[in-house]
Amino acid sequence: MILITGGAGFIGANFVLDWLAGSQEPVLNLDKLTYAGNLETLASLQGDARHTFVQGDIGDGELVAGLLTRHQPRAIVNFLPP
Repeated sequence: MILITGGAGFIGANFVLDWLAGSQEPVLNLDKLTYAGNLETLASLQGDARHTFVQGDIGDGELVAGLLTRHQPRAIVNFLPP
């Protein structure tokens, strides 16, 4: 499993779609869904067990720690601005 942050934004969502089109490895997708997030881009993944979406803020240390502990991703790909 990999963790994508900002995975509902334009670039992040397209990365998620491309990743899952070419891999069976699951994606944990964390996005705050601000003005830049659009879940409609990921509509084709509805019901796909390889995609888990979590609405939340990467700045929420407790949430992120819980996700890391529970899912133990092998990699993190960050699509949030600096």
